[in-house]
Amino acid sequence: MGWGGYSLCVVSSFCFSVGGPGRGYGLEELLAVGVPREPADFGRFWRGRRDAAARVEPRPLLGEVVEERDGFRVHEVFYDALGGRCAALLALRCDGPVRHGFVIGHGYGGRKDAGADIPLPLAESAAILPIAPGLPALGLRPGVPSDPDGHVLHGIGSRDTYLIGDCVAAVWGAASALLELVPSAALDGRRLGYLGESFGGGIGALALPWDDRFAAAGLTVPTFGNHPLRCTLPCTGSGESVRTHVREHPEALDVLAYFDAATAATHLRIPVLSACALFDPVVPPPGQFAVHNALAGPRRLEVLDAGHLPYPGEPEQRRQLGQVTSEFFGSWMG
Repeated sequence: MGWGGYSLCVVSSFCFSVGGPGRGYGLEELLAVGVPREPADFGRFWRGRRDAAARVEPRPLLGEVVEERDGFRVHEVFYDALGGRCAALLALRCDGPVRHGFVIGHGYGGRKDAGADIPLPLAESAAILPIAPGLPALGLRPGVPSDPDGHVLHGIGSRDTYLIGDCVAAVWGAASALLELVPSAALDGRRLGYLGESFGGGIGALALPWDDRFAAAGLTVPTFGNHPLRCTLPCTGSGESVRTHVREHPEALDVLAYFDAATAATHLRIPVLSACALFDPVVPPPGQFAVHNALAGPRRLEVLDAGHLPYPGEPEQRRQLGQVTSEFFGSWMG
């Protein structure tokens, strides 16, 4: 099918066992995973946060060049967002014009460098790579746990204090900082692209429905999907910390309902390329597929054999996903 509809590519078959990282779900079952009940004021809550974030001037400060690679100079950059001052890396072309802009999220380990996010999916692009508040190294904040297990629980007693809300706001602030530093990244009606994997995929699903500056997104093995189901599935990632907490404090599910990436995806109407894994010890596949299944706009699905661990055929699947990603963004932002 074309880009405007739904397409599925199963790259190859991969064995997963009942009770293992596949959680006993086959592809058919994964494609049927649904969305939890949405709080009545879910949209109002997020639109209110986005409106408040839009009133924060980013005041970006361009820092030193920390690396140069693949035709890009990578700078440190600091900016204001709802929730406080944030840090990011800014990837600027060494030569030539900039016609496209990307915001790129990271996994729950934080961000050390621009790494595999360069080169970018489209030529003539610049990107800002925000570092989630509290995470290594530039995002570290006093009193905020930097380990995933502690970070994912920080402020969970209230939807207004939960740290994941500040991580979402950091994405909005990063877009504002990018557009102030590189105005040509979204001229002539063009809008931004978003890329995020794991933690960055879940944060992107939460951030994008409320921000019309984005034209398309790629979400790879996204987390935070269908919390009520996720909290029944043991894993080795931050979700295990949440699962343990909810077992002792079931009222936390009322807060988590506002930070469910699958629920947010029902409001996400821009084109999205999802890459979801059949086997994943860190982010249970049912939560990943819940995000994809809920998407309200044009969508494409790439099915990976596994996520968050090496596996036979991984380099080829990653190469193919990179090619598909470039084609996808070229169709919607080219």
